[in-house]
Amino acid sequence: MKKQQNTNKQQTKTTLFQKISKTIAKISVYFLISTTVWVIAYRFINPPITWLMIMRSMQKNEDGSTTKMRKKWVAFDKISNNMKRAAVAAEDQLFLNHIGFDVKSIEKAFKNNEKGKKIKGGSTISQQTAKNVFLWHGRSYIRKAFEAYFTLLIEIFWSKERILEVYLNVIEMGDGIYGAEAAAKYYFQKPCSRLTKSQAALIAACFPNPIRWTPKHPTKYIRHRQYLILRNMRRIGPLDF
Repeated sequence: MKKQQNTNKQQTKTTLFQKISKTIAKISVYFLISTTVWVIAYRFINPPITWLMIMRSMQKNEDGSTTKMRKKWVAFDKISNNMKRAAVAAEDQLFLNHIGFDVKSIEKAFKNNEKGKKIKGGSTISQQTAKNVFLWHGRSYIRKAFEAYFTLLIEIFWSKERILEVYLNVIEMGDGIYGAEAAAKYYFQKPCSRLTKSQAALIAACFPNPIRWTPKHPTKYIRHRQYLILRNMRRIGPLDF
């Protein structure tokens, strides 16, 4: 009798494990299919809004401030080559050569983190695009894992032109300012197709913290970053897409 009970308990555990395994497998397949379809769709459809835009709007509402959002999508060929080169020179000089990740930058950021230093860089344009378009902002390992996953997907299903186009249309470039067109109009009263090298480099110099820094009132540090970006732009030359 006891042997029969033990057998029944074992069968129950086995059945439960099988059910859990099947459920996990179904969820994994659904997640893989849905996220792949989502990424492929955004290859052709421009993302209407991002989680950061929603979060910033919610913060404004909580603070009792007026919610403002300046953004206008422009096609890749309507973005100044100066702005494209400035973004690559400032954020990801190996953009055209890697498959989404800059291993050396990641290793450097990891070592700095181990030493308790301030983390600088590490994220490529592809990773930043994946984070901005598909994910919430944060520093958890779970979010980083999702970021790596979506980075691989956009590298597989999007072209480099599309990645840079989306990046330059959705990233935060000031308080309530998203994308190169809105930034060019706000800071220099011109479309982003007419940005000069100096203007594009100044906008890109503020990318790391666009709420704290602004091209309207550049600090000495931002001017120095602008100089370095201009130097890198000359070094990398035209972008060969």
